Amino acid sequence: MAKYGKWIGGGLGWAFGGPIGAILGFVFGSMYDSMQSGEFALPGSEGHPYGQQEGRAQTQTGDFSASLLVLSAAIMKADERVMRSELDYVKQFLVRQFGEEQAKEQIMMLREILKQEINVYEVSLQIRNYMDYSSRLQLLHFLFGIALADGKTQPSEVDIIQMISKYIGVRNSDFNSIKAMFVRDTTSAYKILETTPDASDEEIKKAYRRMATKYHPDKVSHLGDDIQKAAKEKFQNVSEAYNKIKEERGIK
Repeated sequence: MAKYGKWIGGGLGWAFGGPIGAILGFVFGSMYDSMQSGEFALPGSEGHPYGQQEGRAQTQTGDFSASLLVLSAAIMKADERVMRSELDYVKQFLVRQFGEEQAKEQIMMLREILKQEINVYEVSLQIRNYMDYSSRLQLLHFLFGIALADGKTQPSEVDIIQMISKYIGVRNSDFNSIKAMFVRDTTSAYKILETTPDASDEEIKKAYRRMATKYHPDKVSHLGDDIQKAAKEKFQNVSEAYNKIKEERGIK
């Protein structure tokens, strides 16, 4: 239990309840009964299947990380087998994003979560109800990074990420934008900016300004420095896409 102390000591808020809380309960062992009995039920959750409505609960770093690990496990199990190489790639990804110590703890939790059945719809609904939209976009970005950590694109993994994206309430245009950052083709730069090759130069500029605002790292500053730092990667992809289009078109 002590090895998960950082998660329990204020790092988890709304993730204590609902289906994510039940999954974490198995990981935390003795906390499971309390979670199931409603001891950790969220204030004002009566009458709603997984608590308060969107925007009324503050997402904490632990809530975000727990959501990431649960959904990552669902993606890794999409092809009905989890290989050691996948765990190694995921660990490398987590080390790059969060550092060695935190990644080690996350991998321990992930191993336990992988042993459980995960109702993707119910978990996603809880995330949709509690997590702000900018954080959900960052979550989706991480999920693509984890799924493609081995450099391979598995259709089953991309399909489940698309399903998760829909369930957590991410707009299709935003899903396609983030997907294009990982699954590249000749029109990826336009997809990242949520526009098309037939857009005018002025429309391209407007699209860039809109996306730069939407994906600015400050949007997830409440999740802590590590996640805000990682959000800069997504922001950088927007800038690189814009610069590529500017160079191709000769836009000044």
